[in-house]
Amino acid sequence: MTNALPDPVRLARHDPDRNMARFYALTLEPTLFGEVALLRTWGRIGTRGQVRMETFGEANEAGAARAKLERVKRRRGYSDRDG
Repeated sequence: MTNALPDPVRLARHDPDRNMARFYALTLEPTLFGEVALLRTWGRIGTRGQVRMETFGEANEAGAARAKLERVKRRRGYSDRDG
């Protein structure tokens, strides 16, 4: 794969009234078989969280899925995470 993959997206959502402090990260990584994996990591800030991996045959398919998930999370109140 010759194309450089974009930087990870790191989002956070804080709501002290509901005792909510969550993170959500989206990362594109190459696989050993020439595909592209979209890694989604989420959980409470300060924990390791959970991870889900979805593979795509083309980088543009993975990028479109990443962009869609990012839009959904931002609509739900997530914003750029500091650090």
